[in-house]
Amino acid sequence: MSARFAPGAWRYVLPPLLLGLPVLLIAAPVGLALVALAGFLAWFFRDPERTPAGEGVVSPADGRVTVLREEGDRVRVGVFMSPFDVHVNRAPVSGEVTRLDHRGAAHKPAFSKDSVHNERVEFTVGDVDGALIAGWFARRISPYVSRGDEVDRGDRIGHIAFGSRADVVLPSGYDLGDVRVQKGEKVRAGRSILARPE
Repeated sequence: MSARFAPGAWRYVLPPLLLGLPVLLIAAPVGLALVALAGFLAWFFRDPERTPAGEGVVSPADGRVTVLREEGDRVRVGVFMSPFDVHVNRAPVSGEVTRLDHRGAAHKPAFSKDSVHNERVEFTVGDVDGALIAGWFARRISPYVSRGDEVDRGDRIGHIAFGSRADVVLPSGYDLGDVRVQKGEKVRAGRSILARPE
């Protein structure tokens, strides 16, 4: 099976690779460092296949659960992506994309409370709301879907370059007892089950 990469990966991978190969001939350590950087970037933009591990709302992102709280009559679950996680985001449920809004301008650390003002893409799929939130280093959120698109649970919906967070606001009727993860738990986009009603 051939490797799959997030759209736009080669924009980051090719410059250090094309520069590093000829530099190997005149300054081997520098050339090796550039080729290694290209290899890391290719690995960073990897996009593996995923299948949900069962019924329920799946994680929109790879990473660790850092937000788990009630907001009025709904529950928010947030997943922080480190630079070592896959950064392709996936639909938490099946349904129509009825909202897709790009807003915010700040670039605070994605795990901080100040990240509420960060650049983000807020979305609604079916009866689930969510947000792809850029971190302090991330400067590009690339949605793969448009308003009106139909997606299946676990489908790819976007990509955030270089560190970020993805939140899901569970449907009304879910409570903390329906959440199947804990703070600090490692989850995988499109595979790990965040919540499932009893």
